[in-house]
Amino acid sequence: MTTTHTVLITGSTSGIGLGIAQAFAALGNNIVLNGFGNADEVERLRAELAADHKVEVVYDNADMTKPDEIERMIGAAISRFGRIDVLVNNAGIQHVAPIEDFPVDKWNDIIAINLVSSFHTIRHCVPGMKNNAWGRIINIASAHALIASPFKSAYVTAKHGIAGLTKTVALETAENGITVNAICPGYVLTPLVEKQIPDTAKARGITEQQVISDVLLAAQPTKKFVEIDQVASLATYLASDAASSITGAILSIDGGWSAH
Repeated sequence: MTTTHTVLITGSTSGIGLGIAQAFAALGNNIVLNGFGNADEVERLRAELAADHKVEVVYDNADMTKPDEIERMIGAAISRFGRIDVLVNNAGIQHVAPIEDFPVDKWNDIIAINLVSSFHTIRHCVPGMKNNAWGRIINIASAHALIASPFKSAYVTAKHGIAGLTKTVALETAENGITVNAICPGYVLTPLVEKQIPDTAKARGITEQQVISDVLLAAQPTKKFVEIDQVASLATYLASDAASSITGAILSIDGGWSAH
């Protein structure tokens, strides 16, 4: 990326999303942060990101379960910066439980945040990208967009849906200078993964250490967690001109998990 772009990353106040925001800011891009968190901590992150990289950084607390708030956030970003060049759909939540015990409200929230919110962000961003004849849409999916694991019915369903959405929009925008791709990380030691360890231990009747060694890292032949910086580097590459012929791709970065 050789010119300053405006990059909106949902779910970017921690974990993978924050790492992606930092990587894009380091390249001189203006950033729209979004996500939950303590107001003082979020403001510290925003100010630090702006000062460290001498870029504009704004924060929007839009609730990704609410389509009207998503529309407002994107409108506000376009009003502020004139355009959204790169959209990174990263917001996500998780819940682990057997299907017969899976809470309906958890199912609804996971589908809304992990899948439906991306439909809304994309549909609001594509018109401007078409007008500019340039755009990058990067959906942070998961290895679970390609394969399943027990006790994660909502998450696996949502991530499989993201893969389909990615391919469809890529075909629709292929002649408009827009690329649409999905990154499928394996296990990254983020707050989202850390929170599911005790739930997985309970669901499987094993210890938390066994979850890490026998469930999470057992799936990845490298026996290592994927690093946030590695995912962020792939995201910035996909936004570069060098990646302009990559679209509709479902890209694994999972330590070999999906090679099984």
